[in-house]
Amino acid sequence: MLLRSLKMMDFRQFKNESITFAADPEKNVTIIMGENGAGKTTISQAFSWCLYGDTDFDDKTMLNKITSAAMKPGEKKSVLVELELTHAGTDYTITTEQVYEKDYSNKLKASQVVRNISHKRNGQQEFAKPLEIEVLIKEILPKDLSKYFFFDGERIGNMSKEIRKGKSQTFATAVRGLLGLNAIQAGIDHLKPTSKYAVIGSYDDRYNTKSDSRIAKYNEDIRSYQEKLEKIESILPDIDNEIQLASDRVEVLSDKIRQSQDGEKLQKVKIELQRKIVSSTQSKLNATESMVKSFNKNASSYFSKSMIKKSLELLSKGDYLEKDIPAMHAKTIDYLLKRGVCICGTKLEVGSRAYDELIKLLDYIPPKSIGTLVGQFVREAELKAKSGNELFDDYSKNFSVVVGLENSIKEMQNDIALIEKQLEGYKGIGHLQQELSLCERTVREKTNEKVELLANQKVILQSQDRLKTERATLAIQDEQNRKIEVYKAYAQYMYDELTKVYQQSETTIRTKLEMTINNIFKDIYNGGLSLSIDEKYQIQVNVDEFDDNDVETSTAQSISVIFAFITGVIKLARESREPDSTENNLLAAEPYPLVMDAPLSAFDKRRIKTVCEALPKVAEQVIVFIKDTDGEIAEEHMSSKIGKRYEFDKNNEFETKLVRR
Repeated sequence: MLLRSLKMMDFRQFKNESITFAADPEKNVTIIMGENGAGKTTISQAFSWCLYGDTDFDDKTMLNKITSAAMKPGEKKSVLVELELTHAGTDYTITTEQVYEKDYSNKLKASQVVRNISHKRNGQQEFAKPLEIEVLIKEILPKDLSKYFFFDGERIGNMSKEIRKGKSQTFATAVRGLLGLNAIQAGIDHLKPTSKYAVIGSYDDRYNTKSDSRIAKYNEDIRSYQEKLEKIESILPDIDNEIQLASDRVEVLSDKIRQSQDGEKLQKVKIELQRKIVSSTQSKLNATESMVKSFNKNASSYFSKSMIKKSLELLSKGDYLEKDIPAMHAKTIDYLLKRGVCICGTKLEVGSRAYDELIKLLDYIPPKSIGTLVGQFVREAELKAKSGNELFDDYSKNFSVVVGLENSIKEMQNDIALIEKQLEGYKGIGHLQQELSLCERTVREKTNEKVELLANQKVILQSQDRLKTERATLAIQDEQNRKIEVYKAYAQYMYDELTKVYQQSETTIRTKLEMTINNIFKDIYNGGLSLSIDEKYQIQVNVDEFDDNDVETSTAQSISVIFAFITGVIKLARESREPDSTENNLLAAEPYPLVMDAPLSAFDKRRIKTVCEALPKVAEQVIVFIKDTDGEIAEEHMSSKIGKRYEFDKNNEFETKLVRR
């Protein structure tokens, strides 16, 4: 995406001003210089107001103060911002307008913000329909993504903290989108087995329930389980958020308490106990899962042992075994009886001993074959009884582990409670300790709630899978349902393959991104540090001479991290569009410009130089609002890349003009 121009009419202190941005590949930097309060932030916010209809200003009145003061009762004036840009090869003009009217009590009333979008197609200008506008804006630059390309020095510091702690899920999502992974994710979501609105789930309503009434019952139960799973999935993010907020506060309070010399030793003991509790809780969870797994596998065998024993005792009293005659069938006996002569020549007369003996054999040869059936049952019963023996041993072993861990956890929690009481007595930290205890209790309770939900989720999934298997067994007996099972199998295969491709591609791209941002980071902040990225796109700053030693970063380091991260993403997306690029076709995203309000204020002169040299190389377009003092240094180091220069000419607090240099 390239920004072409910005026009502002009566937008705060800009009565009628416009800017044309540098878009030449060789001179891709626009610098707008001025002192604080001249209007740098206003122009930065003009982008947000034009695209999304809102700003970060506390005062939500956008109309110029001089214009509003001159208005008469009943008079109307408009605020307008017009942004011209090119996205995906199409030229767009986005116009946002809001009408203000002064009533007869001399108060301003604002209408709804109205947005229009026009674009050129085949040389003809076309206007987007009202219902298409929001969709187009999301295609051009989604709002939750915009903050990573339109930012100020203060916001970029907060963004860095979020990403370093792995809290910014929107950023992780944004990165995947920028690097072209959204298409595969959309395919995965389209097929998703757990969604009734996706392909696989939609087949559940297509079964022919007339073939077997049990299918309808299975469908109902499966949907019920799915609703429970969806409810759990909706609750888990809220719980995670509560845990995160409480954990953050715990971290802050713990740091304050550690600063107290008297409480430092006790605090270290407490932290070690908390670490052991976390480890023991996980071990307890693992042992519990083993118990459940063993129960699911061997419970039926174990609880049927008593019945099996009684059955074997009863069968042992009967004379069933070893009476079968190999290869003999009841039809043979019937034939001989009708013929009246045995194969040995003996006459078979009713009431004779030979006749009666043959009649008895009918109970022991096919199709009855009692001896064979009894023998088979005895063998299977003995195997089942033997497998049931494993349940008691496994369950006893794991139960002992769980009980031992529970006792250990309780002891450690009691020790922590004693330490907390001691810490409350230390001067200056008593109120901190009380708040810390409350936050830690919140973390414990919400963590336990999460563990219970996850355990319940596993049980529901197992039950749901069992029902699906039983439904599939019934479905194959009907032609229509058999086709549905085949279609679902194909869709499941596609889902599994796409998931595998996504995971492999995402890992490859993340590895390349890590290399790219490290190269940029070392250019911007050359101080013996390197960055690593985990699967949540959490950044860790490491000291090169040590192994994975996460270090506390300064403001300059934090801003360098986010600069490197965002520009690294842009660079990968940009490189994928080069004609000779050999990158994976997944990297097919639109690169975005960097629009920055006072981004260099946290750097010293040496690092301003490295930032100024690095940014124009990696970003397709750079727009910088900057103070005069920093601007002179920026101009010095970016002079060969600067295509447009502007200065603020501040007439008064309510009017500023833009002067092209």
